[in-house]
Amino acid sequence: MLDEKGFDLWAEAYDESVAASDREGTYPFAGYRELLGTIYRRVREKNGKRVLDIGFGTGTLTRRLYDDGIAVTGIDFSAEMIRIARERMPRARLIQADFSRGLPDALAHEAFDAIVSTYALHHLDDGQKAALIRELRGHLAPGGQILLGDVAFATAEERERCRAESGERWDDQELYGAAEELEQLVPGLDFQKISPCAGIFIIRG
Repeated sequence: MLDEKGFDLWAEAYDESVAASDREGTYPFAGYRELLGTIYRRVREKNGKRVLDIGFGTGTLTRRLYDDGIAVTGIDFSAEMIRIARERMPRARLIQADFSRGLPDALAHEAFDAIVSTYALHHLDDGQKAALIRELRGHLAPGGQILLGDVAFATAEERERCRAESGERWDDQELYGAAEELEQLVPGLDFQKISPCAGIFIIRG
């Protein structure tokens, strides 16, 4: 699992390495473009005006929303990722913070029409995922939604199958969620499968 400095080093090549995995249809980023496109469409269909992105990286998803005139707030712990994202979204509110410790105090009293996260949740175990989701629910505006896209699975069996097929490429330090497990901790959670190793956890306010 990469720490803050590791992500800083990966930042320049991040988009390229993700795209290569997506094109090849291989773990971990098979379905990446479809996943981001699905989250983008769901946000736009709800006519959201304010979006919070958790672990936004280089801003690949939120830049599209930003370019549509949506007010974007984001948190990420990598200064280099933030630098790249700020070049793409100069008027966005980008905060350096570690979401594994919850939301920063600056967002304590704010509400959003959509809260999104892509390929970041796997740094948390299921208990931490559930705690973060509960906190995020408290920051949804009426009718809002949380959309968490990641390497994720409907069942533990599907996760084990992907692990076996991925062989040495599988990262045992990352904590990939399975909907059948997480829904025990998060009532009302839905799951949309995107590829054999990607999906979106959906939580409504």
